[in-house]
Amino acid sequence: MRHRLLAAAVLSTLAMPAFAEDSALHCGKLFDSRSGKLLGAHTVVVRNGKVAEVLAGRVEAVANATAIDLSDRTCMAGWTDLHVHLGSQSSPASYSEGFRLDDVDFAFRSVGYAEKTLMAGFTSVRDLGGEVTPHLRDAINQGLVKGPRIWAAGKGIATTGGHGDPSNGLNDRLAHLIGPPGPTEGVINSVDDARQAVRQRYKDGSDVIKITATGGVLSYAKSGDAPQFTIDEVKVIVETAKDYGYKVAAHAHGEEGMYRAVAGGVTSIEHGSYMSDRVMALMKQKGTWYVPTLYAGRFVADKAKIDGYFPEIVRPKAARIGAQIQDTAGKAYRSGVKIAFGTDQGVGPHGDNAREFQYMVEAGIPAAYALQAATIHAASVLGVDDQGVVEAGKRADIIAMPGDPLADIGNVMKVDFVMKDGTVYRTPTR
Repeated sequence: MRHRLLAAAVLSTLAMPAFAEDSALHCGKLFDSRSGKLLGAHTVVVRNGKVAEVLAGRVEAVANATAIDLSDRTCMAGWTDLHVHLGSQSSPASYSEGFRLDDVDFAFRSVGYAEKTLMAGFTSVRDLGGEVTPHLRDAINQGLVKGPRIWAAGKGIATTGGHGDPSNGLNDRLAHLIGPPGPTEGVINSVDDARQAVRQRYKDGSDVIKITATGGVLSYAKSGDAPQFTIDEVKVIVETAKDYGYKVAAHAHGEEGMYRAVAGGVTSIEHGSYMSDRVMALMKQKGTWYVPTLYAGRFVADKAKIDGYFPEIVRPKAARIGAQIQDTAGKAYRSGVKIAFGTDQGVGPHGDNAREFQYMVEAGIPAAYALQAATIHAASVLGVDDQGVVEAGKRADIIAMPGDPLADIGNVMKVDFVMKDGTVYRTPTR
């Protein structure tokens, strides 16, 4: 009910895009996410929310289409961030806010976070944990608020005491009041529980399943890398998810839990801090994707240096595990593991997602590959073929920025044109 009230409240307060009409985008350069190459001038014709034609050169006077001059900019497919949490954003108050705020408070915050994400060039996201996000997804799809297309996991699936157990850190009185969480709350301890938890996510309206295969950095628990599922439990989650057309993403820092998740058939490993050669070999064998979330690693390592930002039980994990991820990403790329783009924003500030590209390049990943990671690779992880490339018949998700991001990856921070499904949400101010 609270979320329905939220949608009604924001409807009258947010200005929606100025137009969603047929367009002819005159692009100075066009990044081809299939080849990873930057092409010369092209005209992209958009009709009914889809790319109708992609024409070489500048083609004037396209019939019944409004011209949009991006001749001094680089165009490309809208980006996808495969790991966000739009219902929250890290701060020193984050741990106490869970006791003081209601879901509707987080829902109102998520509206602003979603808009910032879209305006930064991210036309799609995969939200891997947050009960308000399925409702935010629906509000965006209904045109009530501005934001990216969302694949929402809802509540992640954990084990007792693991990363994602909502009772971690509670005193005995509070723990007694809420009772031990079970599959309905996303906490399992058997293969039967695992099936029930996935089915509950289906009932809740999730689009993807997220499991916490190891401990986590920011959870109120000592271990950040201990394994938290058996292989049989992971296999049952993956098999049950397949029944509903779901893919499974696995949060994982530690080596053993990561190996079990890959062996169990998950689609992607998130974070992967202590990924070993053994895990990389299995990922390549099974075609498992890696979503490094370098931004989150850098962010928590920096904040761990600040007294009072994290609880003391969290601080050493943030300092130790966060700093490891960037080195792992470079090694995984050189090893041939498939990499897709994700930030874990919600840990860091929403709207700053594109900084992940810079961290990927610093890790030794070529700029072209990093851009592919957020376009065509991300579409593969999601299991869709209608986005991630600027081609006839695909969604008209197109962004543009001044400068050449292949020559200077810092240009990704300058996005000033955003189109999603043919609707323009941001235009350059010249």
